[in-house]
Amino acid sequence: MEIVGFIAFLCIGLILGLIGGGGSILGVPVLVYIMCYSADVATGYSLFIVGLTSLIGALAYLRKGEISAEAIIQFAIASLTTVFCVRKFVMPAIPQEMTIAGLSVSKHILIMVMFAILILCSSYSMIKKRKYNRVNEVKWDEFAKSPLGVPFVIFLGIAVGFITGFVGAGGGFIIVPVLIFFLRLSFKKAVGTSLCIIALNSLIGFTGNIGSQQIDWPFLFTISAICAAGILIGSLLSSKVSSQKLRPAFGWFTLVVGVFVLVKELVL
Repeated sequence: MEIVGFIAFLCIGLILGLIGGGGSILGVPVLVYIMCYSADVATGYSLFIVGLTSLIGALAYLRKGEISAEAIIQFAIASLTTVFCVRKFVMPAIPQEMTIAGLSVSKHILIMVMFAILILCSSYSMIKKRKYNRVNEVKWDEFAKSPLGVPFVIFLGIAVGFITGFVGAGGGFIIVPVLIFFLRLSFKKAVGTSLCIIALNSLIGFTGNIGSQQIDWPFLFTISAICAAGILIGSLLSSKVSSQKLRPAFGWFTLVVGVFVLVKELVL
């Protein structure tokens, strides 16, 4: 099954290269259901893989000057602190078996159900048709203070940090709208800044696992290299494949995966 997992991560990288995001959210299901890791270990490994792949994408946007340092300072500091604390202190403190509303629930099921909900939200964001608004892009081309104030932006950073730390996903489908609507960045700058925040969140969050988990470094670097190769291939093919058509199709696929995870954990 390890070979199947490697192929799956190559496909994940390919999706990332073709549509610029979304593929990394499938990393945890591949690690859990194909490569047979526990949910706790899988979310930690996913942070490392997502962090490295996002860093590759962020460097491309950095060369184009499409990253807002001011937005990173406002949003990412709270997010980074939260994701590290969640991985270092919260996740190890969650018992393997617990009772919620009178039902006995394992830590594995709790993580996977939360992750399935995140997958369903992500799939909706990819399936939903967006209307391009040139006026807003021109108006919000440069960084501006959030109309709701810095405290609200910090709250959003904490929320994203908690989600990233708990389920091991980058949360780009959450971060990009936040950067556009609350920090008023243009779409391209929001995507570049989001990749940078995801890379920082994921890699710093992963350091919270060091000392509390046994880490298979050769495996992690191998998977990351395969995923990066997929990104490069996808980037080369992106000019020949319409990302606007591919994104909804991939959204439906992730919807099926999300439903499968819910059924697998709650029914089967």
